[in-house]
Amino acid sequence: MEVDINKMHEKPPYGMIAILFFGAFVAILNNTLLNIALPVIMNEFQVKPSAVQWLTTGYMLVNGIMIPASAFFVRKFTNRRLFLTAMTLFTIGTALAIFAPTFGMLVAARMIQASGSALMMPLLMNVMLVAFPIEKRGAAMGMFGLVMFTAPAIGPTLSGWIVEHYSWRTLFEIVLPFAILTIVFALWKLKNITPNTVVKLDVFSLVLSTIGFGGLLYGFSSAGGEKGWGDPLVYGTISIGAVSLIVFIIRQLRMEVPMLDFRIYKYPMFALASVISIVLSVAMFSGMILTPLYVQEVRGISPFEAGILMLPGAVLMGIMSPITGRLFDKYGARILAITGLVITVITTFYLSRLELDSGYYYLMALYTIRMFGMSMVMMPIMTNGLNQLPMKSNPHGTAMNNTLQQVSGAIGSAILLTIMTKRMENSGETLFNDAAASGNIPADKDGMAAMEHAIGLKAMLDGINYSFLIATFISVAALILTLFVKRVRPPKFEEKKSPAESELIETKTVQE
Repeated sequence: MEVDINKMHEKPPYGMIAILFFGAFVAILNNTLLNIALPVIMNEFQVKPSAVQWLTTGYMLVNGIMIPASAFFVRKFTNRRLFLTAMTLFTIGTALAIFAPTFGMLVAARMIQASGSALMMPLLMNVMLVAFPIEKRGAAMGMFGLVMFTAPAIGPTLSGWIVEHYSWRTLFEIVLPFAILTIVFALWKLKNITPNTVVKLDVFSLVLSTIGFGGLLYGFSSAGGEKGWGDPLVYGTISIGAVSLIVFIIRQLRMEVPMLDFRIYKYPMFALASVISIVLSVAMFSGMILTPLYVQEVRGISPFEAGILMLPGAVLMGIMSPITGRLFDKYGARILAITGLVITVITTFYLSRLELDSGYYYLMALYTIRMFGMSMVMMPIMTNGLNQLPMKSNPHGTAMNNTLQQVSGAIGSAILLTIMTKRMENSGETLFNDAAASGNIPADKDGMAAMEHAIGLKAMLDGINYSFLIATFISVAALILTLFVKRVRPPKFEEKKSPAESELIETKTVQE
């Protein structure tokens, strides 16, 4: 398909992009809505905590399988057809979840949802990379960040209020009409703008990708949960996933037309952006996991109030995203990322010095400032890396970025939760031994229970603080890497030939 890129760059299809934004927003919002409702669902269906986690684990696994394959789908199918298919799958999954009579049916519905939503983010990113010239991509990707950060911000707070007053099925009921409305508008307004090539799916690559990324995601997620690192299922799935991933990478490097092209790492700024994004994802997840743990378990604040505490930070991150995008277009990624990471390092360090009675509004301010710092890093770094890729490699770049964020988030969560748990156990043992040595062990049962509770709180606080300290060093590592970022200018080849002409040449080559 030939596209007049120059004409489109003069007048980008804002109406069409708005539809894609809305679809992605609905999909991300639905994912974050369900987390707080898990205990209620567990009680209704009478399932164990390890089973109810499959509502999020299953969703994540399907994402981990579909996102690496999105590079193939984006090149093979038109953006209109792909979006309508993805949104239809998401809508079917949502409708099935509303009426799910059994827990197994609900898990299946969530997986159908995930098969649709997994394709939306890579597709949206590719459409924006095609629709906007390189000098305006920062502002465009900033709007993308608004969707990516605002939906998770609203999700937990909205979910907490709904679960308190209504059935958990309402979480799906409020999403369904918006999903249907998105399909109607897409049928009316959506046009094809992304170039396509004649490619064939390598089934063996898809199998290797599924086992590789799926195994790593499941293994690390389970390690950070109830099972722990010593469970054979954990280290078994991680080992199988790692071996499959190595074979997958070798196969992709040997193929002329790979499913996911790892040769894009020959572009230094894209490679550096990937490494920084991985490190930063780990640091970001530390705040998103450890802060609610501290607020709810140590301070005893309700889940709804915990959601309110984290809301300003996430909303500010969403508001800052388009502003940061415009600043990126003007000044580049380096100065923004350095400033943002300095703020992130300082605030993460202060979060490693929490007390048993740290104030609610102090925590809110610290968390909000930290998210403000992070808003200046992720999207500019990612966009700068993507800017170095030729147009034909955009689907591979966006698929790689989304996949690495999924995997690094799971790995980071598992590692930081493990560090917290080990430190908590050691601290609890030390505190109990100190109490025993000083003869402060109560003789009565109630006194013993009160002492154990107090030791448990202090030990958990020590574990959380120590994990935040490790996250501080991880943030420093990201800051050091950012010093090597250079601003990417449009490739000379793409100045001489339009991306549409380049893509046409690529299509011819593939056909031959």
